[in-house]
Amino acid sequence: MARYDFMSFGEANVRMAPPGHDRLGQAEELQLGIAAAELNCCVNISNLSTRLLQPQLKTGYVTKLVDFWTGRYIMQRARSHGVDMSNVVVEEYDKIGRTRNGLAFIEVGIGPRPSFQLYDRGHSALSKIQPGDIDWKRVLDTRWFHTTGIVTALGEHTATEVVAALKAAKENGATTSYDLNYRHTLWSKEDARSAAEQIMPYVDVILGNEEDFDTMLGIKADHTDENYSSIDPENYRSVAQQVMTVYPHIQAVGTSLREVKSALLNNWQTVLMTRDGFFVSRKYEDIEIYDRTGGGDSFASALIWGLLEGTPGQETIDFAAAYSALCHTVRNDWNIITTEEARELMHGGSARVKR
Repeated sequence: MARYDFMSFGEANVRMAPPGHDRLGQAEELQLGIAAAELNCCVNISNLSTRLLQPQLKTGYVTKLVDFWTGRYIMQRARSHGVDMSNVVVEEYDKIGRTRNGLAFIEVGIGPRPSFQLYDRGHSALSKIQPGDIDWKRVLDTRWFHTTGIVTALGEHTATEVVAALKAAKENGATTSYDLNYRHTLWSKEDARSAAEQIMPYVDVILGNEEDFDTMLGIKADHTDENYSSIDPENYRSVAQQVMTVYPHIQAVGTSLREVKSALLNNWQTVLMTRDGFFVSRKYEDIEIYDRTGGGDSFASALIWGLLEGTPGQETIDFAAAYSALCHTVRNDWNIITTEEARELMHGGSARVKR
């Protein structure tokens, strides 16, 4: 038996956002949260599996943090959601901040003004990670290991460590997943594709949106425009088929489809291809958005949770769509929607007041 059910590796940043739709330049106060794609998945899977009088799936997070208030804030908040943080590498604070924990600044858009995310993560502890800082073979005693293209791009050795982690997880018998999560501010398309070539042999489940597959794997959906605004899931059947043909070891391909009508009004749908078939969720039209950040990680979390639980493909993708659609109604990245709430929406529940 593995020590953990799910583990992930990435960088956690303290998130700061003005209330409502204020711009950062006019804000007189900022609301705190945590921005961390990989930690988002740990928290979400812990919350999805929480049942009174039933064992919770055990999740663990691996990162590197400085012993500063930002690092302690991240550690304490994650632990409060049941995430084991004992494998975090902690570096002493030098009283100046030559090595630091990252920050993320968010503006929640409205109307034609899109949401905007700015990072202040230079010289972060994780970006300076060195080979040997983490004994991956020892640490990754888990059923499932997950990481992303974000951490891969952060520093001189982060791509090397991602490959080492995926290899160790596979050697330990874990299922591995990788969310492509391309960020043009972190690296070039050429560097992203080069890293993907090294990573893909060790990945069982691949996740990403239409732009990610195009940019990092060179696999483009049919009939999409330059803004990737098409939401026809049939366009992505060929993408998934191409991925599974090029990488025959891949067990599943998952994609979220977003159609942006305005910053606060989106359509949302998700798809999954496994060796058993191609599964499409219902389309959630005109979702009124409170905060869209974390939506993709919520999809990844619910998809992985369903696969961990052995749930059939159609039920897995239907639940993942409902759960991630509801994430758009919650402030901050972590999805505090319950399993029961997501299942109710999945089965056609309405937004009438619950009493």
